Amino acid sequence: MTRITAGLSPFTDAAEIAEDHDLTGRTAIVTGGATGIGVETAKALAAAGAEVTLAVRSREAGEKAAAQINADIGAERAKVGMIDLSSLASVAAFVSAWGDAPLNMLINNAGVMACPQTYTVDDLEMQIGTNHFGHFLLGVGLARALMNGAEEGRTARLVSLSSIGHRRSGINWDDVHYRTRPYDKWESYGQSKTANSLFAVGFHRRFADLGITANAVMPGGIMTPLQRHLPREEMIAMGWMNEEGVVREGFKTPAQGASTSVWAAIGDELEGVGGLYLENLSQALPWGEEPNAGVMAHALDPEGAERLWALSEDTTGVKL
Repeated sequence: MTRITAGLSPFTDAAEIAEDHDLTGRTAIVTGGATGIGVETAKALAAAGAEVTLAVRSREAGEKAAAQINADIGAERAKVGMIDLSSLASVAAFVSAWGDAPLNMLINNAGVMACPQTYTVDDLEMQIGTNHFGHFLLGVGLARALMNGAEEGRTARLVSLSSIGHRRSGINWDDVHYRTRPYDKWESYGQSKTANSLFAVGFHRRFADLGITANAVMPGGIMTPLQRHLPREEMIAMGWMNEEGVVREGFKTPAQGASTSVWAAIGDELEGVGGLYLENLSQALPWGEEPNAGVMAHALDPEGAERLWALSEDTTGVKL
């Protein structure tokens, strides 16, 4: 199969991806849309005409971001919806409030990275609980809305943000929530990012024939509030920045980091295509074929996707 690519530099801004698209009358939800690449994703879509809901935990931060987007684009197209992805009840309330209104794009962007060992209100390990199970319930809950957003010749799309961190761990089926094994914050993050990719695989298999495609996205290295749990000294030790705080070459700006998400949501090259892992505005190659890039087999494994889907139904209580 020919590799799918936008044919653009990985450092292209999200606004450039969207500028030739007319999204008038189309709707989008961006989780974590108040900061980082989420707000840049929302702004690019809104600037192209979409009505965008920033699905956020903090109303104050969401309202501030929406107001700035609307001021920047000169139109009132961004609004706020409240959701806490670490609470299944909160996710269910968001889904209920949206109802079956047509939805064209769902960008599962929010996440937590390398946090101390904590658990959600539903007693799920925080990283996979927030990054995967919350987004699983959201995606499945909004499936009818996405089906209603599909049109003749144009699918609705779900975008699931993964990470190069998926290389750190597959799913530990024996102890997903670290009940008995020692907690490792990076292994936990990797497990959750593998889950994000497998969710796209499982969702696409179930809904492609109903007009919805789903792909996973690796946005790149970007300095955003996602690093809130990382001490400066750790980021220096990992080589992400030098002693003066200068971010290393190769990191993207938030606007550049949002570009693959926007491409996954609207790119013509991806119409009708799903179950892929995308990075740098291209379909990822297998891990190892390029330096420090690509997708590992466990993140696209169909059997793993089915096993995770069954676990997710059991965990959330939502079955198709």
